[in-house]
Amino acid sequence: MPLVRPTLEARTSAPALLNRLGFILTDWAERWFPDAFVFALLATIIVFLAGCAAGSSVTDLVKYFGEGFWSLIPFTMQMVMIIVGGYVVASSPPVYRLIVWLAKIPATPRGAVAFVAFVSTSTSLISYGFSLIFAGFLAREISRRPLKVDYRALGAAAYLGLGSVWALGLSSSAALLMATKASIPPALLKISGPIPLSQTIYTWQSMLTAAILLVVAVTVAYFSAPTGSSVRTAESFSIKLEPMIEPVKPRRTPGEWLEHTPVTTILICLLGFGYLGQGIAASGPQAALNLNTYNLLFLMLGLLLHWRPCSFTRAVSASAPATAGVLIQFPFYAGIFGIISCSPISKMLADFFVHISNHNTYPLLVSIYSATLGFFVPSGGGKWLIEAPYVLSAANDLKVHPGWIVQIYNTAEALPNLINPFWMLPLLGILKLKARDLVGYGLLQLLVLAPIALFLMWWLAGTFNYMPPVVQP
Repeated sequence: MPLVRPTLEARTSAPALLNRLGFILTDWAERWFPDAFVFALLATIIVFLAGCAAGSSVTDLVKYFGEGFWSLIPFTMQMVMIIVGGYVVASSPPVYRLIVWLAKIPATPRGAVAFVAFVSTSTSLISYGFSLIFAGFLAREISRRPLKVDYRALGAAAYLGLGSVWALGLSSSAALLMATKASIPPALLKISGPIPLSQTIYTWQSMLTAAILLVVAVTVAYFSAPTGSSVRTAESFSIKLEPMIEPVKPRRTPGEWLEHTPVTTILICLLGFGYLGQGIAASGPQAALNLNTYNLLFLMLGLLLHWRPCSFTRAVSASAPATAGVLIQFPFYAGIFGIISCSPISKMLADFFVHISNHNTYPLLVSIYSATLGFFVPSGGGKWLIEAPYVLSAANDLKVHPGWIVQIYNTAEALPNLINPFWMLPLLGILKLKARDLVGYGLLQLLVLAPIALFLMWWLAGTFNYMPPVVQP
């Protein structure tokens, strides 16, 4: 299908210019930026050299790195299971049928983009893994309709939850980590103690922030969606979209019958949901929610929705490539955490933040710092482990609410995802697009959302009363 050259007006409008700038930056990044794993290696080297400059011996730094390297295996596995759990739920036959039904709702091309943006952002508050796959499937199904909607804008809208509000929701890596005492590294536990979710994602300030960012992001997605001759459909990329769910194959052997029977599924789900029910009855919904129960809930729900064990295992296998980055990078983040927390680096950085800021300006400083670092360490949980020791220490010194510092981090660190292709990989596989096709729209969202987020982090910090941490022995 030949591409129609946009008119001069279309090429010089503000969204078009921002998109063009995004494409230029993405081309540059794809040429010069290495894989995210290389950044983890470079960060390790930089932190090691900083430890030497801070006065630690090479022998001690090697020890800190090695002792920290495997210290976060439970947390690493928990992050992997968030991705797997979200994928198996989103790709289950009942949920896919829901997606097919939802795809029929939008009546206009721009309405379709805004609808996907709303679904992506709202479901990301439940699970970022679920949101990424669910919204990706929805974008595919809408593109199969004769609606002539821009496929790039749909893809960017499907990714929007990962770059705006996901970390303010129930799958927030930092908030769930700080609420799960068993997952907090001992060195960090001595600084902050556990921080319950009632002081992070369940505060009205956090919910207000999520609501404002969601509304703004959906509005920007609506007005920036191309129309007329600027539209590029999936067909223009020579992409053929087929249904994602495979038909059930006939059973020929006793082994295949066991793979297809729902009997084992039902029995295991009774065990899993029974355990979750016990936890809620004993502690209440808020206290019972931690990384382990959250992941168990999604796995049991995914197993039940797939009904057949063979369908569930196919979905798990399909989700595996999306977990590779977490599996290999988190041990290096843990090694970095070991060096920072055990060497003088943590105290030096905390003192630095205290000296260049005060109680009023510290929230804004943390926002800018976390967002900037997020360009190079695209991992909410892994990056929090690097920042938390000195960020929370400085917050205690400046009498800033530690729970709000966690939410400041959550809000700011998500923004770089809008133009960082690290978490795009599962979505790009579903849509058969390249990162450069989405980043232009992500850049536009970043330019709009960043100043709003920074203002909210600073303004809402004044509504909190400082609460000293309950430091663990």
